[in-house]
Amino acid sequence: MAQPAQNVFHALDQALATAVATAGRSVVHVSRGHGHSGTGIVWADDLVVSSSFHTPDRTKVGIATADGDGELDLRDAEVIGRDPGSDVALLRVTGGGLEPATFREIGDLAVGNLALALGRPGRTVRASLRAIGVLGPAVRTPHGGKLDRYVESDRQIPRGFAGGPLIDADGAVIGMNTRTLLRGEDVAIPTATLRRVVDELAAHGGVRRGYLGVGAFPAQLPPALAQLAGRDRGALVASVEDGSPAAVAGVIIGDILVEVAGTPVTDPDSLRLALGDRPGETVALTVLRGGAKHALTATLGSKP
Repeated sequence: MAQPAQNVFHALDQALATAVATAGRSVVHVSRGHGHSGTGIVWADDLVVSSSFHTPDRTKVGIATADGDGELDLRDAEVIGRDPGSDVALLRVTGGGLEPATFREIGDLAVGNLALALGRPGRTVRASLRAIGVLGPAVRTPHGGKLDRYVESDRQIPRGFAGGPLIDADGAVIGMNTRTLLRGEDVAIPTATLRRVVDELAAHGGVRRGYLGVGAFPAQLPPALAQLAGRDRGALVASVEDGSPAAVAGVIIGDILVEVAGTPVTDPDSLRLALGDRPGETVALTVLRGGAKHALTATLGSKP
């Protein structure tokens, strides 16, 4: 015999409230100064992840009391690493004793699944019910980062929720909400990306990315060079740092980079993205020089 609809809705209602209560213990208030505030997620006993774009280097983190209804326990916190490419900042909180959130991978999550965005822009945790609106493959960000999956809920997150978690109906964190990483889109940085970025931030203070050592400008190729390169644009090398991987490889000013490790290069942004995931790798470079195509080999450096 089917359950009456009201019983189903009551069970869902209680499940979502329980999920918020469970996850809310690991959602903290992050002061941005000048009366502005945001949210963070407890990663470890003394570590919090939050939005890189919205978190000052030194700040206050407000931790809920045991009953969740009292004044926040305000602690000093310091950013020990940030990655603009994924909008993740890692903060170390004085005193420790924080309760880490439960995280889950995307797994069998599907478009239409219920989710909750949580924030603590003030004293209490706040929740916004939503559904998974878009779930896609890996995506590059304009700042040189890579999201392992593209996760977007069905509407804009409220003010002050950036840096807070997107949770499933069991209270497990699917990802960290951000409003500024991809223009016009409120996405969640998935757990897999958070794990990778946090490990880099804890070890190095930044995410290491491939370094070639050139300054470049966009270049529109004339028809003959476009036919030679197989594309009509490239990155014109305007400077080469002494002793850099580019210098060692034989790149010179005036070269036009059109390919790195098989990835097309059409401008400085695409060059940066082609280098991003390859710190320390030896890669093939294709350059146009003197009306001819040349193949070079460079061992990339790394920079946070």
